[in-house]
Amino acid sequence: MLEEKNDNLQDADGKLGIEINDSTQDDATETLRSEAAAENVGSTTENELENTSETVENDEHNHQTALDAITNSNAEESEDETLKERHDIPMQDYDTFSLDALVDELRKLINTDKVMSVKDHIEEIKKSFLLQYNHLIEEKKEEFNASKQDPNEEFEYHSPLKSKFDEYYNVFREKRNAHFKHLQSNLKTNLENRLAIVEELKELINPQENIKDTLKHFNDLRERWKNAGAIPKDKYNHVWNNYHFHVENFYDYLHLDREARDLDFKYNLDQKQKIIARVEELANETDISKAFRELQDLHRIWKEDIGPVSKEYRDVIWNKFSELTKKIHDKREILFESQRANEQQNLEVKKGIIATIEVLGTEKVGSHSQWLVQIQKVEALRNEFFAAGKVPSEVNEETWAAFKTAVRNFNSFKNSFYKDIKKDQNDNLNKKMALVAKAKELQESTDFGATTPVMKQIQEEWKQIGHVPKKYSDKIWKEFKDACNHYFDKLKEHKSEENVDEVTAFDNKKAYLDVLRAYQLTGDHKTDLDAIKKHIEIWKGYGKVPFARRHIEGKFNKILDALFEKLSLSKKETEMMRFSNRIDSLSDSNDTRKLDNEKIFLMRKIEEVQNEIFQLENNIQFFTNTKNAKKENSIVLEVRKNIAIHKESLEVWKDKLKQLRNLNQE
Repeated sequence: MLEEKNDNLQDADGKLGIEINDSTQDDATETLRSEAAAENVGSTTENELENTSETVENDEHNHQTALDAITNSNAEESEDETLKERHDIPMQDYDTFSLDALVDELRKLINTDKVMSVKDHIEEIKKSFLLQYNHLIEEKKEEFNASKQDPNEEFEYHSPLKSKFDEYYNVFREKRNAHFKHLQSNLKTNLENRLAIVEELKELINPQENIKDTLKHFNDLRERWKNAGAIPKDKYNHVWNNYHFHVENFYDYLHLDREARDLDFKYNLDQKQKIIARVEELANETDISKAFRELQDLHRIWKEDIGPVSKEYRDVIWNKFSELTKKIHDKREILFESQRANEQQNLEVKKGIIATIEVLGTEKVGSHSQWLVQIQKVEALRNEFFAAGKVPSEVNEETWAAFKTAVRNFNSFKNSFYKDIKKDQNDNLNKKMALVAKAKELQESTDFGATTPVMKQIQEEWKQIGHVPKKYSDKIWKEFKDACNHYFDKLKEHKSEENVDEVTAFDNKKAYLDVLRAYQLTGDHKTDLDAIKKHIEIWKGYGKVPFARRHIEGKFNKILDALFEKLSLSKKETEMMRFSNRIDSLSDSNDTRKLDNEKIFLMRKIEEVQNEIFQLENNIQFFTNTKNAKKENSIVLEVRKNIAIHKESLEVWKDKLKQLRNLNQE
């Protein structure tokens, strides 16, 4: 160890520039060998191992891992002192955070002035955010590809959440870059200062100088060393070893003032014993992570701030310190093992989630509502997956890939269902577009009597047609609704105008009823018949009355019935005149439904009368085939009379139907 250290120092620092006698050289060699072995600085050569006890060798081997963990961490923190404060903010399991929570946590962390103290946190947040966000993008892209109509349409997805994340992360990156720029400048200056201190330490070993002045200068150099600031981590061990080596030289090679040296040794021993006492307390600390972080600081103080002790105590206190260090390190390893066990449990949970999603990716469902339930299940499982926590790093990628595959297979299975109904939706779209075109064609029509039933019919047809692609649903519904509303608004306006005329018609008819009641027949059949027909024409000429006042038509018909009875018209003639008046009223109302119902009624009556006549004629045939057929009895005569009445009635019904059909043709 001594040979390598001296080689390094001669390469880096040049000659020591002092004379050393044999006894002093032996003491220095033994001192440096013991300290180097205990402090784990550099590597031990085979020749030196011959002079080193087996116990020290074993201790060195047993504690190597624990000491390396401390040394490496302190070397990194020496480069950037803000890293010492990184532990103030606990590292959380960001994989369990939602996207919103990750963005909010990032916003909080970038507001700290010590940007490097949170760099690991922010990088973990970034990793967790991108993991979830990229998975979301994949799902959105699959949904887009499954539903797009135009093959040339490109996938686009904009997330305000992603924009916020990028904004906050860019703030962190700018702060980090500014910090590194400032840090690099300081590291170079600090390194030069520390190397200059080492050079001055070498020059202290001068027998010609007054020992008090030398000690004062030495203490000043140690104070300057403490305040020299951070240096590059790749130079940390080399520069510190040089400094430590020359401090040892100052104590061990010079013996001009052994009393002062012994006092300093005593003080250093006391300080290191205090550190050991504190480490013994830390060994019982329940918060292992906190204990290990403080242990790092104590190692830094032991190594950088406190000088050496006399040779008789060096191995003893260092072995005690390193033994306690190993104890805390072992407890930390147990903690890590516990964390790894938790990660293994998380892995099993995530495997179960993946297996459940795989099963859902094979369950056949036959309706949109059922698929919504399946989608909700997968979404819940997806949230459970991200909330389950970390898994062992060696299977992290494999687990994530299996999860993505399971979700992708489910989405493909789901999309195959929607592709099957997509054709039906496109057919429905074409049907509805045809109705839209028809509604637009009729929206300006003023033939309200003919158009209104058609518009109502296409509205009913619209209701019967199923879903269309969501992309077009709102657009075609608005076009259809606007066309229908436009027509029915015109119809309402037209009816409002008609209402004025209908009220006037009602007033005129109400007044005319008094005229009709006062009318007296002259006794001349033709004159009276023509007069009644004239009254009917005048009545029709007044037009329609409001629907709520249609009862006035009944009053008019009662007066007509009374006049017809006085006129002594034939039954058929009277019936036809009444029917004609009634049909004219229905025709004026533009109620085609009632006219159609009247037509059906007439056809049924004709069929009933014909069946009745047929039955009566069969009965006559039975009676005429008997022995007394030559002499018709009263029953036969009655049947024949009924046949004649039914035939007369049949003619009336047929004439009514003919008149109604002629009206439709007009």
